[in-house]
Amino acid sequence: MVQQRMRGGGAAAVTAAVMGAMTATGCSAAADASPAPDPARAVRTAPDVLARSVTSKARTSMEMATGGTRVTIRGEGAYDFVRGRGRLKVVLPRAPSGAEGHRPITELLAPGALYMKNRGAGVPADKWVRVDTAGLSDGNLVTGGATDPGAAAELLRGARSVRHVGEEELAGVPVTHYRGVADLGHAARAASPGLRAVLAAAAKGFAEDSVPFDVYLDREGRLRKVRHQFSFVNEGRTVAVASTTLLYEFGAPVTVVLPPARDIYTGKVGM
Repeated sequence: MVQQRMRGGGAAAVTAAVMGAMTATGCSAAADASPAPDPARAVRTAPDVLARSVTSKARTSMEMATGGTRVTIRGEGAYDFVRGRGRLKVVLPRAPSGAEGHRPITELLAPGALYMKNRGAGVPADKWVRVDTAGLSDGNLVTGGATDPGAAAELLRGARSVRHVGEEELAGVPVTHYRGVADLGHAARAASPGLRAVLAAAAKGFAEDSVPFDVYLDREGRLRKVRHQFSFVNEGRTVAVASTTLLYEFGAPVTVVLPPARDIYTGKVGM
């Protein structure tokens, strides 16, 4: 894994709560899909293919490991790749004691913004917390506990050193597996307008531009699964992060209504 150090002092929001707990505790059968003649081109154009599909349902998984402790944050929802909007329900891991963990967090994703409900201590139950993702040192690749599916796809525009791994089957769908490294800086310059600023923030926030990935494309070139590997420093400890995004049911209805200003909490948020 390429080690990356975040200049902004580490991730915040959802991952901050998880890191507190961690500190306290110390494809299957081959299919007959044919690989594209140019693996790098197939991977780099995957975001354009998604835009033609318009929407999909999504599942996310973010595995974080440090000091021998490993936790997983899971999310599920849907995303509109044309409008750059999505809705996820993010489930945090149980407390170290085994007690029930934090209530699921509802996340609304929009160009340049992340809205969270049930965010944490000090936030009224009926209020949302708004985060400017272009101001995050990781561009919300890690902070929200779930990588924005749009950002996960757009990051592939910076793909290089791509190689064909093999033909597989994912949830009954023949896919082609590619492996490579994404260049954050290049991805930011090539990204669609709605996600250019957040990837540019990530390119500045991580000390290393290189992000290893594994990606799985179906016969139509649509992104079915992508796994990125990040790492950052939190309170002097290096945290390894594996973020996985699964896309399915393309064309599914997606409705995302952003909260009005009166429902946005502007006070102090506990961790």
